[in-house]
Amino acid sequence: MARREPASPVVRQIDQQFLVCSICLDRYCNPKVLPCLHTFCERWDPLNPPLGLPAPPQTPSLPANLLREVGPLTALPPSTPQHPQCLQNYIPAQSLSLSCPVCRQTSILPERGVPALPNNFFITNLMEVLQRDPDPRGAPPTPLPPLGAATGQPLCCPNHEGKVMEFYCEPCETAMCRECTEGERREHRDHRTVPLRDVLEQHKAALQHQLDAVRARLPQLAAAVGLVAEISRQLGQRRAEAEAEIGSSFEELEAALRQRREVLLRDLEATCAAKQQVLEAQLEVLRQGQESILSSCAFTEQALHHGSATEVLLVQKQMGERLRELAARPFPEHPHENAQLEFRAEPEGLRRSIQNLGALLTTSATAHTTVATGEGLRQAVVGQPCSLSVTTKDKDGALVRSGGARLRFAVTGPDGSTAEAEVQDNRNGTYELVYTPRAEGDFVLSILLYGQPVRGSPFRARALRPSDVPPSPEEAKRRVKSPGGGHVRQKALRRPASMYGSAKRKENPIEDELIFRVGSRGREKGEFTNLQGISTSSAGRIVVADSNNQCVQVFSNEGQFRLRFGVRGRSPGQLQRPTGVSVDTNGDIIVADYDNRWVSVFSPEGKFKTKLGAGRLMGPKGVAVDRNGHIIVVDNKACCVFIFQPNGKLVARFGSRGTAERQFAGPHFVAVNNKNEIVVTDFHNHSVKVYNAEGEFLFKFGSHGEGNGQFNAPTGVAVDGNGNIIVADWGNSRIQVFDSAGSFLSYINTAADPLYGPQGLALTSDGHVVVADSGNHCFKAYRYLQ
Repeated sequence: MARREPASPVVRQIDQQFLVCSICLDRYCNPKVLPCLHTFCERWDPLNPPLGLPAPPQTPSLPANLLREVGPLTALPPSTPQHPQCLQNYIPAQSLSLSCPVCRQTSILPERGVPALPNNFFITNLMEVLQRDPDPRGAPPTPLPPLGAATGQPLCCPNHEGKVMEFYCEPCETAMCRECTEGERREHRDHRTVPLRDVLEQHKAALQHQLDAVRARLPQLAAAVGLVAEISRQLGQRRAEAEAEIGSSFEELEAALRQRREVLLRDLEATCAAKQQVLEAQLEVLRQGQESILSSCAFTEQALHHGSATEVLLVQKQMGERLRELAARPFPEHPHENAQLEFRAEPEGLRRSIQNLGALLTTSATAHTTVATGEGLRQAVVGQPCSLSVTTKDKDGALVRSGGARLRFAVTGPDGSTAEAEVQDNRNGTYELVYTPRAEGDFVLSILLYGQPVRGSPFRARALRPSDVPPSPEEAKRRVKSPGGGHVRQKALRRPASMYGSAKRKENPIEDELIFRVGSRGREKGEFTNLQGISTSSAGRIVVADSNNQCVQVFSNEGQFRLRFGVRGRSPGQLQRPTGVSVDTNGDIIVADYDNRWVSVFSPEGKFKTKLGAGRLMGPKGVAVDRNGHIIVVDNKACCVFIFQPNGKLVARFGSRGTAERQFAGPHFVAVNNKNEIVVTDFHNHSVKVYNAEGEFLFKFGSHGEGNGQFNAPTGVAVDGNGNIIVADWGNSRIQVFDSAGSFLSYINTAADPLYGPQGLALTSDGHVVVADSGNHCFKAYRYLQ
């Protein structure tokens, strides 16, 4: 009979952790204890298997644990042993010493070898106790034997037969007898030895200390068990509630559909009845006239053909008047109604809405891995909004890419009052928390995720009066004006190379390097004055909008000048202030002209083809082409996005001025990712917003500041083949890289030649980043490692 698996978890754990040999990985057989006090099987005896293991079958086989390691085997030779023989096989033949397989301590073998090593009677008795069947009447199982009772006799020295080990060598960490310490051939000469009972007390004290430390964790584990069990219960309850809400919502929809069906059927019946009534009345009049004419005609013909002269004279006057009256009588010969009665449901939009109806909101975010960052955790200014960011992570510390988590933010003032607090969901796993202290002093910030404090919460922040805040050069940048379209502009700071090249700032830098720089201030070929947009083509071209020179210049991927076109003016084909530029799949160059308020399309050779958006656009800035060939135009003045067909027909428009999800404050440039989603830089709102191809808001990321993932007026934007979003940070004069969900990844290393107010941004066909460095009147190419 195979060994029975213990039913009790505690007994099972004892069986697995204390009764398994570390050599054969099976239940002990004739357990022998080494001088280092580690225990192993003596050997495997096929005729006398260990407790609970079956006798060997006719066909040799390996134990289950070895089969799991080596896989299924065919028949073994008859001479192959069924189990390793543990110590018997572990010790080399003719060896006079052995090395412990666990601690590698070497000791001398007894003269009679492994069989002369002391037996571990505690292990043997413990296996016998666990092997016994419990009382069938339900009595508790036999308790584990105490150490003294199980051992039965003291340990004997393997080197001196019959001698009890009563000493302990501390350097060798082994037990020994008196002769080992006093004999002529002492192995432990110059070693410090102490009585075994003293070492036993020390070991017992150490074990007791470890036991107390482990036992102290039981209340924490009990609390954790209660918490996890409660979350599991709440999850089941939420599932039932969600299921009921789904059923209720769709029942309401079904009821609304049935009600609408009944209304339509009633309207159909009423409309049809009204039309039929008009037509029936007309038919009645027409039929009466028809009968009158037929009867009069028949009577007159009868009189003419068969009547006598007298009869004809008698009816002539009467029938003449009758026929004249019928000839002059008006009849409703034209239909008083029509037969149109159609049902037009236009179900496609409704079907699409139903397919997208409802969503299951959940995340894998956990509070103990979620982190909060930002200046607002440390300091705030009285009366001014202060923000901080929360990045949610799952149990393994991986970033959560979706929003909708239940995040609660509470701010308590020094007097116990509650300050204004707001949570803004960026829908990409990050959240912006804003609070406004109304008094100076220490504030307690409590951030709870699903009812549990995030890492480090609660936080303490000190609120200072505005007069107590030390002046900062960044104060001049708090109100940034757009660098295009005739507004008053704030110049980006010319930063030292070490500002964003140091390890302190760049926590995770992508070590790219400057490949080349093209241009200087001027009006000749290869020179620029306030260049704005930049784009690339699959044909290996770099196209630059030279705004103040009213032209477009084209270069190779290596920076070699190729072409320049554009004449200043306000007529079709002329340029007044080119800002954004893009290249479609045909190689045509699409130019957003800010002052002319339209978008011009040129051939790859620079010949004017058409214009679009005239009369609709107020100040086009950025332009891009989506996967459908639609032209996406960002209107900086109107604070909206236009989508045109290549022939100029308007497809859609979305956005207005403001701070909401579908609003902008001076939007600048636009890019389209591989999902055909529209990525827009929102300049004055210091964020990047992402929309689907129909203009529905998906998520946003970024806030005002200098930290990782923050912006001081973002401008150019591009998307690589992996969906990572590359953003030019105009006010901070840097380029940041984000993943497809808007989580910060790194910076582009521009330390070799610092930027000064970067504008447009693009990726070349050979995978480099090119940026329009407007303040330096040039464009630069950097090696980009995706």
